[in-house]
Amino acid sequence: MAEYIIYCDESESKGRHFSNFYGGAIVSATDVDRISAEIAQKKKDLNLNGEVKWSKISINYFKKYLELTDFFMDFVARGEIKVRIMFTQNTVRPKGLTPDHYKNQYAILYYYFIRHAFGLVYCPDAREGTKIRIYPDQLPLNAAQVDSFKTFLARLSNRLEFRSKRVSIARQDIAEVVSHDHDILQCLDVVLGAMNFYLNDKHLDKPEGSKRRAPKTRMKEKLYKHINKRIRGFYPNFNVGITTGHQGDFSNRWHHNYRHWNFRASNREVVAGGKRKKG
Repeated sequence: MAEYIIYCDESESKGRHFSNFYGGAIVSATDVDRISAEIAQKKKDLNLNGEVKWSKISINYFKKYLELTDFFMDFVARGEIKVRIMFTQNTVRPKGLTPDHYKNQYAILYYYFIRHAFGLVYCPDAREGTKIRIYPDQLPLNAAQVDSFKTFLARLSNRLEFRSKRVSIARQDIAEVVSHDHDILQCLDVVLGAMNFYLNDKHLDKPEGSKRRAPKTRMKEKLYKHINKRIRGFYPNFNVGITTGHQGDFSNRWHHNYRHWNFRASNREVVAGGKRKKG
């Protein structure tokens, strides 16, 4: 049986222009220990002894984060790790939502993210089927909500398209993890943070009363630009703010090394909103 692990993280739920950021990194179970060990060794070589996070980037740590992120993106470029980022645009709002939709929004968006963003139903056929394990970073939910969340996600296995491809997600294979203990998840946090940072114009922020941006902001912008350059190395026309195209083949939801998904409900409306600044 083929087996894959999806590490998941989430970021800002309400941004200036874009909200509900979800990130995922999928890796084959046969490769995960090797890749994790190589990233851990790279962190050790760089003397990055603590948890790596987007929020920790500074002048002093910039070069180390740049080198580690490059190392991570090498795995992405080779297809050993595939990254997916999902977000919503504030000017595109769903219509007809019930109080239950708002109450369970977090779990519902997670469900759609796992169902569609990775193209799981297009994964290569395995004789005995394909098993998916999902490792989200610690969830902002209480114990009862986590229990319901796992049951909700596991229902994906019952969908016709999943059953026909023998892709299964067992409830016991959905487990919260602590990002401190998972280096792939830490690197994902950096990429996800970079996209949220840029799409919400945080690279243009200046401290109150100052005409200049803070050094930390400038360093984060440099790292974002470097990540974007790496992505454009395998997708020359990559556009950070829109859904990545399929290039005429829906199976590329699985095959592409890196994809963005600007999630839009089928029943939606477009409302007026502030435009993103140029920068």
